[in-house]
Amino acid sequence: MKLEGVTVIDLSLFLPGPAATQMMADHGARVIKVENPKSPEPTRSAEAFPWQQGGETVMFRNTQRGKESIALDLKSEAGRAALAELIKNADVLVEAFRPGVADRLGFGVEAVRALNSKIVYCSISAFGQSGPWRDKPAHDTATVAASGVLSLSCSPEGDSGPAIIGVAISDMLASWAALSGILMALLRRETTGEGDYLDISMHESVLAASPNIIGPVFAGKRAPNQLSERSHGGGAMLNVYRTADNRFLALGGGEHKFVSALFDGLERPDFISAVAGPAGNGHEPAIRFLREAFRSKTLSEWDQWFDGRDICWSPVLDLHEAWTAEHVLARNMRFQDDEGNDHIGTPLKFRQEPAEISTVLPKVGGNTSDIIDDLDLTPAQREAILEVLK
Repeated sequence: MKLEGVTVIDLSLFLPGPAATQMMADHGARVIKVENPKSPEPTRSAEAFPWQQGGETVMFRNTQRGKESIALDLKSEAGRAALAELIKNADVLVEAFRPGVADRLGFGVEAVRALNSKIVYCSISAFGQSGPWRDKPAHDTATVAASGVLSLSCSPEGDSGPAIIGVAISDMLASWAALSGILMALLRRETTGEGDYLDISMHESVLAASPNIIGPVFAGKRAPNQLSERSHGGGAMLNVYRTADNRFLALGGGEHKFVSALFDGLERPDFISAVAGPAGNGHEPAIRFLREAFRSKTLSEWDQWFDGRDICWSPVLDLHEAWTAEHVLARNMRFQDDEGNDHIGTPLKFRQEPAEISTVLPKVGGNTSDIIDDLDLTPAQREAILEVLK
């Protein structure tokens, strides 16, 4: 597999860091998850994350599979000694503490690079390691709100305020940014022999995902007017419409061929020229027509109507429908392990050396004894580390 021989130390919790390191584990990396024995990975908790399969939470199963777990108290001398030894032979370290915490623990970037100059050190935080917002506490929704994207999550049909986005967008974008940066640094290390430091901000990951919506900001010095922008409800062909059975469908492409196919099919070619133009007022009559037209049939009837027509569209599926779709199963984006527990598949599908996903889940500190056997520790340090697991 692509990352065979790469050793990753994972000090992160919750989603952004663990999702990135799991993708590395799926493709052959050895990922050693360092857990506090008194306060282990929070997504193990059924109280906080109640949906479970096979005695483990669904979230833990889908962010931690294929990893090893070592239980270390990083406030103890023995725990710090063990982590220092792990660092000496690792390729990557991922941490997602609030800025400054890793330094206080004695494992900030300079201390780690003094132990191993070849290591790629990746920090993931809400707002980055510098700047006025550096120390603000935040999870996904707050960073998305600060990016301006949450303000655009209103329905173009109503006057309600912003709605929480249904996926942890800043967590997952930061995860992909971290993975990309780590792999770049590992590639560059092949030439320079040196590792690097990577400062990933969840907030900036959302900002960087915004090139198609920032035209009014950069060129117009203002926030978008939602109903005059094609991406936010001002375009007839990039919009969501209610059907007769109170379901929804989405039109998702405004190229001329899609416009023509739709309005010719609905016997209203008079809308084609207006809808092919800029979003905003010119689209309003077509949008009103489409709202009325789509309310005339059920979603199933529209599915049949669209079949065979060259129009960019999709039914708005609920999450259960989406994850039971034939296409999702055919592409192995949902699969089951030998015990019948469900897993999210990898979207990284290589022709050569594809992922070989291990669905084994680590117990808290379950690999501690085996891992420390390979470390240069004193008998007293070994005993102190194992003592906390008793």
